[in-house]
Amino acid sequence: MSTESVENRRHRVVVIGSGFGGLFGTKHLKHADVDVTLISKTSTHLFQPLLYQVATGILSVGEIAPATRLVLRKQKNAQVLLGDVIDIDLQAKTVTSQLLNQNTLTEFDSLIVATGAQQSYFGNDKFATYAPGMKTIDDALELRARILGAFEGAELATTQEMRDRLLTFVVVGAGPTGVELAGQIAELSDRTLEGTFHNIDPRDARVVLLEGAGAVLGPMGPKLGGKAQRRLEKMGVEIQLNAMVTDIDAHGVTVKDSDGTVRRIESSCKVWSAGVQGSPLGKMLAEQSEGTQVDRAGRVIVEPDLTIKGYPNVFVVGDLMSVPNVPGMAQGAIQGSTYAAKQIKAGLKGQAPQDRKPFKYFNKGSMATVSRFSAVCQIGKLEFGGFIAWLAWLALHLYYLVGYRSRIITVIQWFVTFLGRSRGQMAATEQWVFARLALETVNADEEDADELAAALGAPPAENGKTVEKAKALDKAEKAAADRRAG
Repeated sequence: MSTESVENRRHRVVVIGSGFGGLFGTKHLKHADVDVTLISKTSTHLFQPLLYQVATGILSVGEIAPATRLVLRKQKNAQVLLGDVIDIDLQAKTVTSQLLNQNTLTEFDSLIVATGAQQSYFGNDKFATYAPGMKTIDDALELRARILGAFEGAELATTQEMRDRLLTFVVVGAGPTGVELAGQIAELSDRTLEGTFHNIDPRDARVVLLEGAGAVLGPMGPKLGGKAQRRLEKMGVEIQLNAMVTDIDAHGVTVKDSDGTVRRIESSCKVWSAGVQGSPLGKMLAEQSEGTQVDRAGRVIVEPDLTIKGYPNVFVVGDLMSVPNVPGMAQGAIQGSTYAAKQIKAGLKGQAPQDRKPFKYFNKGSMATVSRFSAVCQIGKLEFGGFIAWLAWLALHLYYLVGYRSRIITVIQWFVTFLGRSRGQMAATEQWVFARLALETVNADEEDADELAAALGAPPAENGKTVEKAKALDKAEKAAADRRAG
């Protein structure tokens, strides 16, 4: 590229991730003299805090996950690329993304990495086979099918033991997501499904909330955690604290209590909400930047201006950044990406990186809904719960939903659900339950295939044949593609 063309082209900003950090960073550059390329492995902007309502039949996917292209279609300086980022070269200033085995190389002058976090099983990744997390649309749809499928299975159960196992729902982790899920599963069984079965009473469902620490909603303090715990217990949720999950299989959970007692909870439907870990891109960045490290959760320990050492043009924001006293919440991602965009615009006007003011996080508070008409809220030193907190929770989440249509439909769905008994999104298919496991089985090594086959309900030998058939088919398809390319 000639010197003249470099001088004449506009500053190129690449944003990785379409969550709160990626979207708000991109939108904040709307009127800047830059060209923005947003790269994401999903085609939507996911409003993660409401995923649990998709999983429990309150909202549809469309309300919380609008297409990123539609959200940004009026921003003329923004381009959206679908693809999974597989490499970042800080020296060459390039990002490599992959879609359907096709690699795309994108050059940048400034980079904002906002890939967020994924579910952490604390080294026990095999738990994911039987206890999905709550981080993606696929997770929510799978869990909805598992919950509703458990009730359907209980209706057909031939023994009380089988019926009890199917009607026992275990939620691991008593953070906001775990509390919200446990509360909604309890309400689903007590209100929505009441009287809809012949052989079972859905109100007999047992909802168990397991927490390895000694408190519900620990970061929110004992007052609000206590309020949430009492409300859940009033709804019939069993809360078991200081209970460490040591194993999960198709039929239940093994728990170790603080006194060393090991016990078993028979359950067909489990969900994991106990921890998060940073995107693998965090480690990739740290390895290329001398002196930059990641914390135990894989988040990048950034500089005061949210960059990494030696690269003042590379910003890490959202759940992937590790900054003291900044929680992994939407507010942290929004404020971090907005700050990064401001620094990029200031740099275009001649500001040197060393003149940047450090990022300061403004804590607007935290909230968690427990059930209909009940939530807990913390704003500064002010702590309150109940109906007023629930209204505040509704208002805040409506405000951050993208698009007027989504807000209007969400209000209608909430009105129907919370004032009545029905829920508008109770469809579930067998594919939602088995699709993830089937994909993992196809891609599994021989030694892992039997365990995945058991989760799918197939004999080990059958699974081995399925894997070999899939591998053979894959080779045939690649060979055909090579012939066409030649």
